[in-house]
Amino acid sequence: MDSLSSTASKKAIRSPGGSSGSQNNRNSNGQTVKFARRTSSGRYVSLSRDDLDMSGEIPGDYMNYTVHIPPTPDNQPMDTSVAVKAEEQYVSNSLFTGGFNSVTRAHLMDKVIESEVTHPQMAGAKGSACSMPACDGKVMKDERGVDVTPCACRFKICRDCYMDALKDTGLCPGCKEPYKMGDYDDDVPDFSSGALPLPAPDDPKGNMSVMKRNQTGEFDHNRWLFETKGTYGYGNAFWPQDGGDERDEEFQGGAIETMDKPWKPLSRKMPVPAAILSPYRLLIAVRFVVLGFFLTWRLRHKNEDAIWLWFMSVICELWFGFSWILDQVPKLCPVNRSTDLQALWDKFDMPSPTNPTGRSDLPAVDMFVSTADPEKEPPLVTANTILSILAVDYPVEKIACYISDDGGALLTFEAMAEACSFADLWVPFCRKHDIEPRNPESYFSIKGDPTKNKSRSDFVKDRRKIKREYDEFKVRINGLPDSIRRRSDAFNAREEMKMLKHMRESGGDPMEPIKVQKATWMADGTHWPGAWAVPSRDHAKGDHAGILQVMLKPPSSDVLMGGADDKIIDFTDVDIRLPMFVYMSREKRQGYDHNKKAGAMNALVRCSAILSNGPFILNLDCDHYIYNCKAVREGMCFMMDRGGESICYIQFPQRFEGIDPSDRYANNNTVFFDGNMRALDGVQGPVYVGTGCMFRRFALYGFDPPDPDKAHKVGSEMQNLGPSDFDSDLDVNLLPKRFGNSTLLAESIPIAEFQARPLADHPAIKYGRRPGALRQPREPLDASAVAEAVSVISCWYEDKTEWGDRVGWIYGSVTEDVVTGYRMHNRGWHSVYCITKRDAFRGSAPINLTDRLHQVLRWATGSVEIFFSRNNAFLASRKLKFLQRLAYLNVGIYPFTSMFLVVYCFLPALSLLSGHFIVQTLNIAFLLYLLTISICLILLAILEVKWSGVGLEDWWRNEQFWLISGTSAHLAAVVQGLLKVIAGIEISFTLTSKSSGDENEDIYAELYLVKWTSLMIPPIVIGMMNILAIAVAFSRTIYSAIPQWSKFIGGAFFSFWVLAHLYPFAKGLMGRRGKTPTIVFVWSGLIAITLSLLWISINPPKGATSATLNGGFQFP
Repeated sequence: MDSLSSTASKKAIRSPGGSSGSQNNRNSNGQTVKFARRTSSGRYVSLSRDDLDMSGEIPGDYMNYTVHIPPTPDNQPMDTSVAVKAEEQYVSNSLFTGGFNSVTRAHLMDKVIESEVTHPQMAGAKGSACSMPACDGKVMKDERGVDVTPCACRFKICRDCYMDALKDTGLCPGCKEPYKMGDYDDDVPDFSSGALPLPAPDDPKGNMSVMKRNQTGEFDHNRWLFETKGTYGYGNAFWPQDGGDERDEEFQGGAIETMDKPWKPLSRKMPVPAAILSPYRLLIAVRFVVLGFFLTWRLRHKNEDAIWLWFMSVICELWFGFSWILDQVPKLCPVNRSTDLQALWDKFDMPSPTNPTGRSDLPAVDMFVSTADPEKEPPLVTANTILSILAVDYPVEKIACYISDDGGALLTFEAMAEACSFADLWVPFCRKHDIEPRNPESYFSIKGDPTKNKSRSDFVKDRRKIKREYDEFKVRINGLPDSIRRRSDAFNAREEMKMLKHMRESGGDPMEPIKVQKATWMADGTHWPGAWAVPSRDHAKGDHAGILQVMLKPPSSDVLMGGADDKIIDFTDVDIRLPMFVYMSREKRQGYDHNKKAGAMNALVRCSAILSNGPFILNLDCDHYIYNCKAVREGMCFMMDRGGESICYIQFPQRFEGIDPSDRYANNNTVFFDGNMRALDGVQGPVYVGTGCMFRRFALYGFDPPDPDKAHKVGSEMQNLGPSDFDSDLDVNLLPKRFGNSTLLAESIPIAEFQARPLADHPAIKYGRRPGALRQPREPLDASAVAEAVSVISCWYEDKTEWGDRVGWIYGSVTEDVVTGYRMHNRGWHSVYCITKRDAFRGSAPINLTDRLHQVLRWATGSVEIFFSRNNAFLASRKLKFLQRLAYLNVGIYPFTSMFLVVYCFLPALSLLSGHFIVQTLNIAFLLYLLTISICLILLAILEVKWSGVGLEDWWRNEQFWLISGTSAHLAAVVQGLLKVIAGIEISFTLTSKSSGDENEDIYAELYLVKWTSLMIPPIVIGMMNILAIAVAFSRTIYSAIPQWSKFIGGAFFSFWVLAHLYPFAKGLMGRRGKTPTIVFVWSGLIAITLSLLWISINPPKGATSATLNGGFQFP
């Protein structure tokens, strides 16, 4: 397994000649092993392993030793081979397409976007013109954007001409000399064995004398060695101890260095103070007991005058008591957590004798962003999210960002390319000045002094330049729809002219209409393989090929510092590398169920496993950006800590921007995110809520958590474990049945599992990996790997596999997030809730009443689907803890509360209209029970506010919207869920529109926009009935001979309770300046009148019979 950890896949890097690089005679750590004999003259004569094997024995003067050639003036390490660079550039400049019954093709794009591409990592980056005759190609570039010339004569040649020259003669077209492929060293020095490097002679950070050259002008080696305090020779030999294995000694050296320091935990669990938690639990117990006595009293004391009223109220109260238990009991064990980022840096990133370059030992993270419709999810919002990811504070070479465009729109593709182009300036600017947040739109919208806590004198000048560049970037993004339309119209017109000319030349009928497909064209003048603006066969939203484009190729493993003259901003001593970025649009064909967002996420999992295989995955919605650049490190503190191997995901709370200050419709969901989720963190972990979550890739593959008892130590290293060690029912030969027929995907699974382990730097860590195992660079991408990634995102790949059933995101529910998290908890995994001091992520939420109700409807419908599926917590395994089981039961049951809530909200009106109450008389027992329950509820709310940090106003807003949604969206969800289960009627939902955040518009304009929906009918009827009932009962009580004020007050109190909860709903119906749609008044009046007449017909007032006989009004 250790050898697997050094690579992202099993593919080998091959030279153009067909031989496998310099892969021979290497141990698992990439170090070259030389076999040599020292002669009498002091020279070393190297022999190959084959020479020694032929002799049959190794004499005593032959020994193994590892040679590290330091970067001396005479020996400067060279970059990776030109062949590998050519392959990388070919991959990054090609658009790969393929799918069902089609060949995977690589379309080499000379131009990705209309604007100029400057960053050498980006697709479309080109060097100088090729010197070959009649070739318009461009020379390859290195990491700094400098032209790559494969020959010492500096003859400029493009990638294709270079490959042709190698295949034909192997000679350089310039000097006619053979290309020396063996001179290029593919290895990056690895110093994990303890050998120290000598600093380079031009190291700007050293305090060496400027006079390094002697009088003849040659380099003075003695002076350089004296000032560097180094040793010099053919290399620094690290001799293994007698009888010891070199690989084990290397590991022990790294482990000893880690053990020298006191072991520090990366995270801490801080329980809620007992002064708050103990009374909180006591009050829950008291309320539970009082509630039991109250319900018993209610069952024994019937209201004989209105038995129907008593029966309905008792049934509702019994259900409310059951629902309260499901919601309250899982909150018995709330916890708080903290992280130690400094300890994480000391353990994984700090330079040391075994890691002199400070290369990070942290595991890689793949970040997923999903989008589906550029019209409802503006590309500018998505681009800002991508920019915040590319600028995250995490080792650049360990980050890979993927975007899934489920709409296959060219608009999204070019917007992402523009974002990569702007990232060339934005990301180094954020690193240079420590910018927060790293979403440019949010950063430039901050009110206040931008120079606060900024120490560099050039910050104001740099910020002004970046602001100007960002304004131009927004203009380009917002102008892309018109640009694509004009370009496509021009190319389509050209095609029409060509067909017209051909018709005339061939003698066709000039009156016959010309049929030309209205295609959508890319910037390089070719057809876009995705969906067209005018849909056609193979080019529609639900019918197009799979598309994959590596827009930013993987960065180099070593830091690449910028310069003063490279960009418009001085980036001296600033790392200018960018993380890997991939655009993906999975194949879609008619007749296939693509499973909405869950299917897109699973396609991302498979694609990323082949291209980067990060052992951890962070998924974000397109409108959720990274607000805290250290958020990934905060989550990694839990994953890399002791016991982290059993954590399946880290859930971050969702925080929102653009919500009205009063939070009218409880959009912030603070009670849920700061209360319920924090409480579940003390049980088995929070539920997965769809975004802002960092997964362990191995857990997504459907495996059980590892059992440390199966991990037996061998010396200081863990045993290699295969898939069968985690799943006894899984046969290695049946891997294709579970994961599909991709060999690279199957081989990446144990690698991801190993790399996700915490460090084995403490005796208590029984399941870990050795320090330094992840410091080696990842392999460059090649065309075969990208072609394999295209095949795994095809529409047929999941057929007859367990994707969506056991593996990846689970299908069958519109709330696939909750089901996916439930499946992991049901297998015994734990999750962690990570609340950071600075919000980790921020996003947008619908502040319009109609959009908010539709959002809640979608969530509630998914819960109903869960209740009627095999994901019901009643059917959970024993690995799911009891309190966690109650929490998941509540997830599936809470929508059904709406049926009882609607009835209970009508009871006050029925009580006032009928003149009866839910009890026979308001005796002292009923009032005491009611008072005790109410006091317990208030005290519980106060204590919950104390340990969760939720404000009382937020708590009250949550209570109000609970009733609003419970009488509208939840009720509709129950009806839709029952229709799907009973009649098989599928449920479809539309995307929630995201605001593009125009600076000139009122950010709260949507709050006052009233859009009619049928979900508003039940709350309107409830409100009108209670108002009408109060008026009728009040007038009847005043004019009655013996006023019964007790019954009126009892009914009126509960009516006011209902109306107080409906106040935000009524305010939303008023809109801005009272502009309420006429339909609202019409529906309200008609429904209220109909219900009133219906009630009069059912329960006519006294004297109604005589009035009817005398010719009065009779209800038909």
